[in-house]
Amino acid sequence: MSEHHSHTEGHEHEEHAGLSRSKIWQVFGILLLITVIEFIIALVILPKGYISHGVGNFLYIALTLVKAFYIVAYFMHLKYEKLGLQLSLTVSFIFIIYFIVLMLIEGGFLNIHMLSH
Repeated sequence: MSEHHSHTEGHEHEEHAGLSRSKIWQVFGILLLITVIEFIIALVILPKGYISHGVGNFLYIALTLVKAFYIVAYFMHLKYEKLGLQLSLTVSFIFIIYFIVLMLIEGGFLNIHMLSH
């Protein structure tokens, strides 16, 4: 029984060897910086009217996607998986977002045609 336990421990250590303590702090720092930028946009830039709400929303979405990438890649260990799994999850995620946008457009919640006229 103890042989199985020690084998499992060694396997677990090898599996997570790519994420060192310094890398964890580096990713934490990047996520903290992005969050601080989001707060600056929300509390300083948007209320004073330096940018429009449309640009602000776009920046929020872009920064949130960058944060999601770091969380999934490092803390959920997707960066250390095989390329096939990475591609299958990424393509699935893109199609899900695409279908949500299509449903919002068809449902009238995103009125793209009014913006072009």
